[in-house]
Amino acid sequence: MAQVCDICGKGPQFGNKISHAHNVSRRRWNVNLRPVRARVNGANKRVRVCTTCLKSGKVVKASVSSNTA
Repeated sequence: MAQVCDICGKGPQFGNKISHAHNVSRRRWNVNLRPVRARVNGANKRVRVCTTCLKSGKVVKASVSSNTA
């Protein structure tokens, strides 16, 4: 599964890991994704959202419906 935010489309960034002896190898920084039940187009849906979108309020969390009869 791709490490991509469903709201903003943010993906992993790539760079170099550099040791003390200056040995260079490739590495990647993954996005901090959280599975969230959110309201999308009027329906509750499970989406993977980065924590930046959660903190900024771009995601409306799904309301819990209580079915007590």
